[in-house]
Amino acid sequence: MNRLLAAASLTCILAAAGCTWVQMAPGASSVRVLGPGAAPSCEKRGEVAVSVKDSVAFYERNALRVQEELETLARNEAPGLQADTIQALAPPADGQQRYAAYRCAGARGDTRGAAPAAQTYPVSR
Repeated sequence: MNRLLAAASLTCILAAAGCTWVQMAPGASSVRVLGPGAAPSCEKRGEVAVSVKDSVAFYERNALRVQEELETLARNEAPGLQADTIQALAPPADGQQRYAAYRCAGARGDTRGAAPAAQTYPVSR
């Protein structure tokens, strides 16, 4: 009986470890995520520290899934800072990650005050 209980518990833990726990909040889907590199020329609104479980009991969760959940949590926090763009400050470590939050003109179609990206001229033949 104890082995059956242990096997059932292990199955539940492993099944739960594969699930996504973090859901996208309203407004978070319009937040852009920038890759690593130089900080954008935008107004910095603050920093966001997020964390999730990276292991369940002795089982290590999939690193990509953990990273996706951390990004989703940071995107969920951005609208509260009136930010429309986030950028990871460092890679995830032990289920934790820090992001910079920015307000960038044109991120959601708002181009007021933004300089034109390029100028075009007709080509004559």
